[in-house]
Amino acid sequence: MKDYYEILGIRQDASQADIKNAFYKLAHKYHPDKGGDVEKFKEINSAYQVLSNSEKRAQYDKFGTTFEGAGVGAEGGFPGFDWQNVNFEEPSGFSFNNFGGNFDFSDIFSEFFGGETRRRRKTTNQNRGRDLEITTEITLEEAGFGAKKEVSFKTYVVCEHCHGKGYEPGSKVKTCPQCKGEGVIREAKRTILGTFTQITECPKCHGRGKIPEKPCHVCGGDGRYYDSKTITIDIPQGIRNGETIKIRGEGEAGILGNSSGDLYIKIFLKPHSVFERKGDDLFLTLYLSFPEATLGKDVEINTLDKKKIILKIPAGTDAGEIFRIRGKGIKHFSSAGFGDLYATVKIKTPKNISKKAKELLEELQKEIEE
Repeated sequence: MKDYYEILGIRQDASQADIKNAFYKLAHKYHPDKGGDVEKFKEINSAYQVLSNSEKRAQYDKFGTTFEGAGVGAEGGFPGFDWQNVNFEEPSGFSFNNFGGNFDFSDIFSEFFGGETRRRRKTTNQNRGRDLEITTEITLEEAGFGAKKEVSFKTYVVCEHCHGKGYEPGSKVKTCPQCKGEGVIREAKRTILGTFTQITECPKCHGRGKIPEKPCHVCGGDGRYYDSKTITIDIPQGIRNGETIKIRGEGEAGILGNSSGDLYIKIFLKPHSVFERKGDDLFLTLYLSFPEATLGKDVEINTLDKKKIILKIPAGTDAGEIFRIRGKGIKHFSSAGFGDLYATVKIKTPKNISKKAKELLEELQKEIEE
């Protein structure tokens, strides 16, 4: 059994920094461009790919080189990478000695030795529709009691003519001429370690390996087109200003029938003519005349749900006093119960008064001063 620790010349309790430094020194020493041994270089790479990954290292420590999922083949290679295509000719103007001890080879290996499966999984997601975010305004009543609301926006929608397939109903599909049915394009790239074959999704068939003989005349073969979309959403009771509702699958339609993105709706509350909301509490201003505040009065108040309640104003109430009415605010969004309603008193001062009213007020003023 190969001992990866021995190959890198490190102890079994070596740190990640020790592993990286050991790999750098050995890769520098055995690089084929420097006259090193190709097989030894491959062996060093295999050891580094396992020991630099904490999960793979733990499996290796437990099971050895035969463990499953290490990403290293029997020959020390990597899935999706063909060593026969490697050209270790040093690129023009490049010197391996130009790199200091801090050069991180893992960035290169993760890109080119990561495996075809990982790359294809990543590119497949490119055909998924994008997530969208829109905003909508609701009334305080809709936030307080919940509601159903229609929202409209522009985005890519599934083509109704071809149902997202991208070709005319009844027509056939054929092998993609660009990727020859593989769904991927292989491209040689030159790096500091030589020439490698990189695999990317075919842009013509979007990874399917097939293209329609007769593309859909409505969507042009994408399986979607740009249009208006209207949906009905549920406004949850108690939602607050600035909060967001997520609706799965209602975002941008994917290409050629791939999954749609999600829709995020940010909620904004319209100003209310009577109430001001703070958290789950409601606040209103209660206007009283001077005699009402002085003598006291039963005042009728309309709550948010349009129900009338009687608030008893005691005699001698001052301007600025606040009365609390329990349970008449907004329902708590994530728990039981409701907020409260607060009424702040303001005294209404008349601008124009009659001569008699003025005389009465003057008499009242003298009474108070005495």
